[in-house]
Amino acid sequence: MPPSKDADKLDQAARIAWLYYVAGKTQQQIAATLHISRQTAQRLLGIAIERNLVNVRLTHRIGACAELEEALRRHYGLELCEVVPFDGDDTDGLRAKIAITGGRVMEHFLSSEAPIIVALGTGQTLKSVIGRLPVLPRPQHRFVNLVGTFARDGSSNLYDVALSMADKTGSRYYLLPAPLLVSSVEERSRWCDHDLYKTVARIAGKADVTFIGIGHVAPGCPLERDGYITQLEVRQLLRAGAVGETSGWVLNASGELIKLPSYHDKLTTIPPQRHSRKPVIAFAGGKYKWEAVRAALRGKWINGLVTDESCALAIAESENLITPMK
Repeated sequence: MPPSKDADKLDQAARIAWLYYVAGKTQQQIAATLHISRQTAQRLLGIAIERNLVNVRLTHRIGACAELEEALRRHYGLELCEVVPFDGDDTDGLRAKIAITGGRVMEHFLSSEAPIIVALGTGQTLKSVIGRLPVLPRPQHRFVNLVGTFARDGSSNLYDVALSMADKTGSRYYLLPAPLLVSSVEERSRWCDHDLYKTVARIAGKADVTFIGIGHVAPGCPLERDGYITQLEVRQLLRAGAVGETSGWVLNASGELIKLPSYHDKLTTIPPQRHSRKPVIAFAGGKYKWEAVRAALRGKWINGLVTDESCALAIAESENLITPMK
């Protein structure tokens, strides 16, 4: 079953209680960290007290999530990090849980009255996050896809999200007119040298905030399942040290792009920017993805993350940020 709004509110109240009573942050600092108003932080802190979550120590598992958030935020220099509690192997349930928190984070940026450009990756989790957004009229904003809108066989991207965002906000949206991956360097040049492609790429380069997903690389992974790459190409990527990808750009365990020109030289996706001064926020979870998410963190491809407890814990343990749990 999808998580209830009351459970999400209780998680948020417990997170604020941990930041206030354990981490020693002020209500103003908490509001800035979680992108909420000071009044909301104060109200949720009151809920934590009313529900007896606060005693000598925090009696809610969100305390462990808050510790993981703080550890990841400090180690990787993140501007934003939220870890949601989740047990079990229910992928749909996990995605729904991340989507609730991710939707709140996304809504904060979209609430801007000033016009902004939002760049978008692709993926099931990102699409789920957008599905949790309320209708929020913002015709002044613009949304732009970073990823080609169809596969090699001409089929559409199942997880295209720019149109969904435009439906929620009444904004203009821009699709990248190319396949994600083509068959040769020459073919890539033909697509990427087109005036329409260059126009969309220029808009993406001015993005005020970027929202992306992170995928793992393995047999049956989304890139293969959705028809973007073949089984042979998956094996080639793995031999080159691939552990994860974002918008088709494939990373090794250190967070560097893998050294496989025969792959990246045929990719039409607009390249991600490292060490961005603008928010680049990833939505990804599941323990099976921890190496992929860690690669994006290590490479400084992202500066914001919404994930789940199992993924965050595996990353933190691998970096010796916390004592491994027995």
